[in-house]
Amino acid sequence: MKTPIFKNLPVAIRRADFADDFVWGVSTSSYQIEGAATLDGRVPSIWDTFSTTPGKVRDGSTGAEACDHYHRWEEDLDLAQSMGLNAYRFSIAWPRIFNGVDAAPNARGLEFYSKLVDGMLARGLQPWCTLYHWDLPQYLQDQGGWENRATIAAYLQFVEVVTRHLGGRVRHWITHNEPWCTAMHGNWDGMHAPGKRSLPLALQVCHHVMVSHGRAVALIRAQVPDAQVGIALSLHPIRAASDSAADQAAVQRHDGLRNRWFLDPLYGRGYPQQVLELVGDDAPRIEAGDMDAIATPLDFLGVNYYFPEVVRDAPEQYPLRSEIVHLAGRERTAFGWEVAPQGMVELLQRIERDYPTGPLYVTENGSTYEDHVSADGSIADVQRRDYLIRHLAAMRDAIAAGANIHGYFAWSLLDNFEWAEGYLRRFGLTYIDYATQERTLKHSGHWYSAFLHGAQN
Repeated sequence: MKTPIFKNLPVAIRRADFADDFVWGVSTSSYQIEGAATLDGRVPSIWDTFSTTPGKVRDGSTGAEACDHYHRWEEDLDLAQSMGLNAYRFSIAWPRIFNGVDAAPNARGLEFYSKLVDGMLARGLQPWCTLYHWDLPQYLQDQGGWENRATIAAYLQFVEVVTRHLGGRVRHWITHNEPWCTAMHGNWDGMHAPGKRSLPLALQVCHHVMVSHGRAVALIRAQVPDAQVGIALSLHPIRAASDSAADQAAVQRHDGLRNRWFLDPLYGRGYPQQVLELVGDDAPRIEAGDMDAIATPLDFLGVNYYFPEVVRDAPEQYPLRSEIVHLAGRERTAFGWEVAPQGMVELLQRIERDYPTGPLYVTENGSTYEDHVSADGSIADVQRRDYLIRHLAAMRDAIAAGANIHGYFAWSLLDNFEWAEGYLRRFGLTYIDYATQERTLKHSGHWYSAFLHGAQN
């Protein structure tokens, strides 16, 4: 008799369908899980400030405690090991490493990540380190944040210290997670910290982030001779709301800022000319050598895939003259995001066709649904389990069609602080009871574990 996690599966898939050396992991980020916001020398980040500002986070919560991973990291790594993972993606909290512009590195912060990395290695988990996942120190924001070009130098100092401290044990480095969100959600629509609302500001922030990325690549390689260095981009297949010529043209404009604004300069093509013309005087200020720095060759590209975006022509909408629409009749997660596994195939094939990326990794992919704890304490999150299965099957199909995909990281190991949504949204394969901090593997997590251990579905 099949166990509940193997009942009514949407498609058959096995770990043996993938290469023996395929990387299987989960992704996390510092502010979303660590907590311990004021301990051991950590100073406030822009997310501490943003989340304590009334009205910025839907449930009024903060990441001050989150999943208390700072104290429970051994339990969490034990959980990851027990699932059969061979990799663990984490991020470094910059505010744990420096408490001021001219300050010396915080030894206690470095020691935490040293213990964390040693814990991964002891459990057979390959460390994948993301250097920046949105938690800029507030003291830098007070001096202009990423709009201030001096933040590039501060970031490189942070990178130098972290890679020198961990470089002998960490080989895989991601410079930035989702610069779109850093720049656009943080400085254009104001959904994320620091909560600004200015397109020229957002474009300048984005440029400085991308320059800092390119300069960090060379620095990391100098510090860690065998380093594999990449960046994780949030990318979407862009689809037209109709077959009209106007909507088809809107797709090209939207894709220019949503995807090509990052991919083109990373691979030596500069910013898309069409977007530069659309934004006009709002375009970022570019200094000599910037574009060459951004185009520093990468060892891999990380792709965070969640859903496609559907757009239509909207002449009144500056600057792209397009807008995102939600078509009726589409399957969606509790976040309202369309469930479209085939979109991941389309996206990965398009990237590899259009750019010399080398190895690709799906560095985030996951879903939020309403979880219910049963009387026996189990969480039968069938929709999340099926989302995971269908996307792994789509990835398998993409590889069969020739995509150069080398690994997959589910978002996320744990339910956590979901940014502007607070604790209202759960993405975890593990359920967190925030009152007790008890961890309970959901059915999706049990299925992923069984898959990784080679169990037949």
